[in-house]
Amino acid sequence: MIYLRLIWSYLKIGFFGFGGGYAMLALIENEIVTPGWITQQTFTDIVAISQMTPGPIGINSATYIGYVAPQVSSPALASPLWGILGALLCTLVVVLPSFILVRYAGHYIMRHHDSAVIKGIFTGLRPVIIGLIASAALILMNEQNFGSTTPDIIKSVILSAAGLALVLFTKIHPIYIIIGAGIAGLILF
Repeated sequence: MIYLRLIWSYLKIGFFGFGGGYAMLALIENEIVTPGWITQQTFTDIVAISQMTPGPIGINSATYIGYVAPQVSSPALASPLWGILGALLCTLVVVLPSFILVRYAGHYIMRHHDSAVIKGIFTGLRPVIIGLIASAALILMNEQNFGSTTPDIIKSVILSAAGLALVLFTKIHPIYIIIGAGIAGLILF
């Protein structure tokens, strides 16, 4: 049944998604796009919408995917009530591992934060988290975000580089950069 498969997928995402929402993107793509519950285009759209809405990207995407996956897997589950059930299950399951870890392991970690074992664990996790976040950037460098023709790819790369340069080298507020990028995208594409 789709709900059991979603629960299993989001338990894995919740337990191994160290580093926040962007680090989870590679896991989400592997667990959700690969089985065909959503398309790569829908995944890209979910990431964009999750970034614009309040709340963590992992939870926002879990809610949306939980809503659409049942109806994609079976036409009999096309009712909004089945989607709401899937959204609730995925949202709760993706936060459950974090809740358990914070509730039970947090006290132990704080008590033994000077321990060589705890320091070693966190030292080992840091580069992996950076790798997962970098993989999220690579996942999002796809045809849906950059276009399929050479001129579109060139325009997209220039817009990305300009946005990065503005954020790094000016004091322009990021909201203005986002608005400017939207206007530039409207004009260029």
